[in-house]
Amino acid sequence: MTHTYLDNAATTPMDPAVIAVMTEQMQQNFGNASNIHYFGRQARQVLDASRKTLAQSINAKTDEIVFTSGGTEGDNTAIMQTALQRQKLGRHIISTTIEHEAVLKPLHFLEKRGFEVTYLPVDERGLISLTDFKAALRTDTILVSIMMGNNEVGSHMPIHEIGDLLKDHQAWFHTDAVQAYGLLDIDVQRDHIDLLSVSAHKLNGPKFLGFLYRRQGINFPSFIKGGDQEDKRRAGTENIPAIAGFAKAVELDTPAEKAARQQRYAGFKQQLLTGLTANGIDFAVNGELNDNNLQHVLNIWIKGISTYVLQMNLDLAGFAISGGSACTAGSLEPSHVLTAMYGQGDPRIEESIRISFGKDNTAEEIDQFVTALAKIVQRVKKTVKI
Repeated sequence: MTHTYLDNAATTPMDPAVIAVMTEQMQQNFGNASNIHYFGRQARQVLDASRKTLAQSINAKTDEIVFTSGGTEGDNTAIMQTALQRQKLGRHIISTTIEHEAVLKPLHFLEKRGFEVTYLPVDERGLISLTDFKAALRTDTILVSIMMGNNEVGSHMPIHEIGDLLKDHQAWFHTDAVQAYGLLDIDVQRDHIDLLSVSAHKLNGPKFLGFLYRRQGINFPSFIKGGDQEDKRRAGTENIPAIAGFAKAVELDTPAEKAARQQRYAGFKQQLLTGLTANGIDFAVNGELNDNNLQHVLNIWIKGISTYVLQMNLDLAGFAISGGSACTAGSLEPSHVLTAMYGQGDPRIEESIRISFGKDNTAEEIDQFVTALAKIVQRVKKTVKI
């Protein structure tokens, strides 16, 4: 059986060029970048060059990039350390109801310790209202953490407008850009972003690696306690092969490549939706089809059939898709994103699937997926007599 991967919002396969770079580094460059001898200096050169590449990708300064184990650590560090460092200035934080668990759980932790969090609601497009944001902003707000692009429905938050509103406010602005990095144009200077979290495995790089952008002047102790690596900002010996691979993935992801992928994925969306319509499938798109959104994510409601039944049958047919965030895939809880968008009890919360495209997908695979999904829907509806 042929297996087709359509769950690229969860993770992506490593690019062969990334694997080649990492393999070369593992074979030839085993030094610790903290050592001053020859082997340490060789590792340091790779570390510095990679950091520069990543900084340039978001228009940051080289020394504003701190390597982490991934998006979760970046989010946790930005939120927890900001709260602890700035609590004398206030204990109010603003976020949204559709953030990733790597943001929501640290916020819940802080709430239990006396911090107040305002969770902005979203509309059926998966977007916050700037009017709501302005109303929530207070003199004692110390942090705003709002994701750049949502991992379940692809909505693109008004990051530039939020940053502009905060540029003269004491609150630091953090954005979880894990899903958006590699697809959207990100400029931390233009958008007045103070803290930004990224993960390498979302753009065909290695897992368990990311970076946290920290604007110059944003100071807090290392979240991971230990050595003095990363200029005392993140303890732990740097993973040079993976970091070199991450930089290679970013080098491959040129502005032209980003634009081309977005256009290609938008075409896949239309192809898939047209195919479902032609096959008489009763469905609806969760969120909206918007040129500004993350085009690789498509969340659809297949009316009358549970997410679990669709996932299992599609897997048996050789297609990997998701019911939502991979980080909560083992949970029986309904999607908090769809719940926030449509309200408790809406049937689409338990009858939706997420399809997410990657650079290796083809138009032929999309047609094959539509054919398989149509057969499954027809068979299941006949069996349960919907």
